[in-house]
Amino acid sequence: MRVCGVELKGGEAILCVLSHDKGQFGVVELRQRMFAVSSSRPTDNIREFQDDIEKLLEDYQVNEVVIIERDQKGKNAGSATSFKMEAAIQLLNMQVSTISSATIKEQLKRNPVQADIDELGLKKFQHGAFKAAYAFQNQSIYLGENGGDE
Repeated sequence: MRVCGVELKGGEAILCVLSHDKGQFGVVELRQRMFAVSSSRPTDNIREFQDDIEKLLEDYQVNEVVIIERDQKGKNAGSATSFKMEAAIQLLNMQVSTISSATIKEQLKRNPVQADIDELGLKKFQHGAFKAAYAFQNQSIYLGENGGDE
């Protein structure tokens, strides 16, 4: 199974694809780790973003996408552009979920990463997306072992 973790910051979507096969995790090397939308006002910019993301996910045979949830209000609220980007990803013809920071933290505590994140070939800006994909995969495995839905 391949999961793409997505962290949305401002007008950027940061990606990390994590595979899980026979109990082994692996980071998939991507041709593009980040997509930026300079202005979300023109519809064409969001459509182009959506097409680019969709092509990448198809090329790397991603099964599911998980997006880190952002606050809708307050000083840490996500930008309007990031919510448009999230909607564009959610409308793709594939399974898309969201994951909270609390769930990521809980899963990382329960199942710590066994390797140094810096040694996995990730750029520093990808750490959040990696943690989302890793936590989501672990949550799916844990629920699967206990009779829950995957």
